[in-house]
Amino acid sequence: MNGAASAAFLARLEPRTDVRESARQPAWLRELRRAAWQWLAEQGLPTAKDEAWKYTRVAPILAIPFQAAEAGARRHLSAAMVERLVGDYGGSRLVFVNGHFASELSVLTSLPPGARLSNLAALLQADAAADDGVLDALFTHASRTQPQAFTALNAALAEDGAFIQIPAHTTVEAPIHLVFLSDAGATPLAAHSRALVQLGAGSRATLVESHVGNGVYLGNALTEVVLEAGAVLEHYQLQNQSTAAFHIGLLSVRQAEGSRLAAHSLALGGLLARQEVRVLLEGHGAEVALNGLYLPRGEQHLDNQTCIEHLAPRCTSRELYKGVIDGRGHGVFDGRIIVRPGAVKTDARQTIKNLLLSDSAQANAQPRLEILADDVQCAHGAAVGQLDEQAIFYLRSRGIPLAEARALLTYAFVSEMLDLIRLAPLRARVEQLVAAQLRGLEVAA
Repeated sequence: MNGAASAAFLARLEPRTDVRESARQPAWLRELRRAAWQWLAEQGLPTAKDEAWKYTRVAPILAIPFQAAEAGARRHLSAAMVERLVGDYGGSRLVFVNGHFASELSVLTSLPPGARLSNLAALLQADAAADDGVLDALFTHASRTQPQAFTALNAALAEDGAFIQIPAHTTVEAPIHLVFLSDAGATPLAAHSRALVQLGAGSRATLVESHVGNGVYLGNALTEVVLEAGAVLEHYQLQNQSTAAFHIGLLSVRQAEGSRLAAHSLALGGLLARQEVRVLLEGHGAEVALNGLYLPRGEQHLDNQTCIEHLAPRCTSRELYKGVIDGRGHGVFDGRIIVRPGAVKTDARQTIKNLLLSDSAQANAQPRLEILADDVQCAHGAAVGQLDEQAIFYLRSRGIPLAEARALLTYAFVSEMLDLIRLAPLRARVEQLVAAQLRGLEVAA
């Protein structure tokens, strides 16, 4: 990648002045967009010199003449088609097509008193009228504290997204489902989706994100979550994009005292996909569990980046990621656990395991610990291997064909991750998707 390619890519997507400075946007958002675009113009997109991107090159993204996605026709989509595509989990569903809210495809069910579920564009228009900056702190944290190219691109260009606010001591029983659907048609499109989630003290909720689509497109997703004291969130992200598509995602989380997060990342689709998770454990006794499963095959490149910062005493973090890689697929995991000064009694564990099913499959695993405090318990480990030949021989000696024996052992490897999905209808759906993916691996075996 070179500077000229980056400049050309940004020029195709640069927002029109009348849109960026629209009176329908609050002043703080106009300033955020201006600053983000200025940062991009100065810094450009990642190159091979960027340590965090050394295994993932953005040159394939820059080579495609993406056009900014606009609100418009849904190309014969219906609510029933969306449900077949992403499932129905019994609660509210907000659907965004090419980054824009599709009310006719969405389903809103009753929520507890005080809970809010809306699309951001409507709220931002209301905020512009009042110009009181209610959304400012939530909307701008990731962009201002840890700027990076695709986060800045999202800040500059995202026009809509989801807003979820759960008041203190409130439980939302039914899962909330956010669907980000890209429908590119004949023209490669770039869509930038946003989600802001705030759980009040002692509240509980389950959130599912589905990222799917058709054609050649770039999905650039940013989800920001704030968990106040004692809040509990079960978060699932299913990335099943078109295998001709590109997906860049960031989940940014801040956790207060005693809050708990379980975040599950499931990556099946995309020609090139990169999912980043950042967690700040800001309050005493906060807990986080990050679980990830990725299955690249063919020419797929699936990259997982995690960073958990322990900022307060007695916080707990657990990470378990598994990859199954076939064909010429490439799986990447780079995970950091940082224990800041004063974060005593930290308990952190990180494990990454990769299973290679072909001679040309690649895996890169880099678990890292940065410990700047005393009196902590921290450990990490990584393993890369192939199917056990003795186990295959044992199954074949019982009359099981080779391909089926390989599929059984592979499914056994991933089943631990599937069992961690507590939402039963989602677990059943993911089991079907994984089984279908493994049948493809079986054929290739």
